[in-house]
Amino acid sequence: MLKKYITAVLLLSSLFGKAQPTIDSSNYPAPINFTTAQDQANMLQQLGIKKLRPGPSGDEKAPNHANYDQSLADPCPQLPDPLITKKGKTVTTKEIWWNQRRPEIVKDFETEMYGRIPGNVPNVTWTIKITDNEYVGWTPVIARQIKGHVDNSSYPLINVDINMMLVLPANAKGPVPVLIMFSGRPAFPAPAQPSPDEMEKINTAFKDLMIQHDPSLKLIFDKYPAYAPITRLQGFNPFAPPPATEPTPTEQLLASGWGYVQLETTSIQEDNGAGLTRGIIGLVNKGQPRKPEDWGALRAWSWGAARVLDYLETEPLVDAKKVGIEGVSRYGKAALVTMAFEPRFAVGLIGSSGKGGTTLQRRVFGEAVESLTGGGYYWMCGNYMKYGAEEAASGKKTGCDLPVDAHELIALCAPRPLFVSYGIPEKGDANWLDQKGSYMATIAAGTVYKFLGAKDLGVSNNYMTEKMPPVLTSMLGGDLAWRQHDGGHTDAPNYKYFIPWAAALLNDRTK
Repeated sequence: MLKKYITAVLLLSSLFGKAQPTIDSSNYPAPINFTTAQDQANMLQQLGIKKLRPGPSGDEKAPNHANYDQSLADPCPQLPDPLITKKGKTVTTKEIWWNQRRPEIVKDFETEMYGRIPGNVPNVTWTIKITDNEYVGWTPVIARQIKGHVDNSSYPLINVDINMMLVLPANAKGPVPVLIMFSGRPAFPAPAQPSPDEMEKINTAFKDLMIQHDPSLKLIFDKYPAYAPITRLQGFNPFAPPPATEPTPTEQLLASGWGYVQLETTSIQEDNGAGLTRGIIGLVNKGQPRKPEDWGALRAWSWGAARVLDYLETEPLVDAKKVGIEGVSRYGKAALVTMAFEPRFAVGLIGSSGKGGTTLQRRVFGEAVESLTGGGYYWMCGNYMKYGAEEAASGKKTGCDLPVDAHELIALCAPRPLFVSYGIPEKGDANWLDQKGSYMATIAAGTVYKFLGAKDLGVSNNYMTEKMPPVLTSMLGGDLAWRQHDGGHTDAPNYKYFIPWAAALLNDRTK
């Protein structure tokens, strides 16, 4: 019966859908459809890499398990100094930082780690698909499903439509700050529903449609006359008692007068190597494989977040000077990359990001550079694979050979507020993420924050001697913040600290 119902719906869709124009594919280069293994092999060939070192296992009982001995974790403890230029000169003025040193660091990250955004990326046209008035918790909201179509006229064989959900408090007295959250497929938080009378009308029409398609269904409906195929979802109840659990991050944001965006990363770029000839990277490359300096998925997702910010700058209900970026795990990596490269973002919440995010690349503890040059290579540019090479034309390299490290990625965010969040291994935020390596990078980045007149964590910048504070210690007195909560692989427990911290700093900056 379900199959027949789906057939009926598809039949109706075909009657009302618009015919798609025919594309003559012979006018364009044929897209390459590599598997992930084929794509990785292609890049290894381009780079002259004959052998990659395998990444360590996360299983501590495996023969090739990751190192979890702190005494072995720092084979090259001396970090590149973000305040010394490549010519060895100390940065003594803000002008030298902005005009010379910072561009040097950006270039190294673009060339060796994340890739650069091409100059010919097409424009995005945003369309509001649905606007719905809803309740989230006790807050009335305006929820908008919005789609961003990337102009693919130069290569119509690849289509990129960016999906996002914008949710704003309906009772705000003026433009509100917004947090863009990297996520999976976004959904309406609490869809408004028809009244009982309207539902009865819908069910009557729907039963008639089903009977027309399959007359035998009439006997079933006659046997169960009170049955309604379509029922209402449980909606907002103003008389219900407050929930016993802590409000969700989105409920906390809305109750505090913030809006949020859920941005579907895979609608921008797939989260695998096979997708590199599709998505925005594939569209720009006209379906062909990447070159070694081409952007990876992290930079593509950050590009998508910047295009969302373009849209928010046109939205009168949004304070575009107070838009932040958030993510956890791989999305935490992407959120930090976004914050570092796009200066319009006002604040960042970086959750459990590990290598490629806030954790030092030179550290050999848990997740390794080889973990990213192997299984996670597509997050980065091709050149990054050189640092996991055992045999290559450029010689054997490790994370110690990188010209930049995570402390400098954090420093690129300065002096804007950045909140680094982690959980604990006992609850699922595994040692693999190297929380200590992240704390060390945050400590080292503090020199740039202070140089630019902002506040860091309030301790010394000696990353080799400063000890991590106990769990649940809130280091929130500056523009650079650190807090390790007692939960798992999530930043949810830190929202009640992040929101007031960010609000206070953003308000100070706009006075």
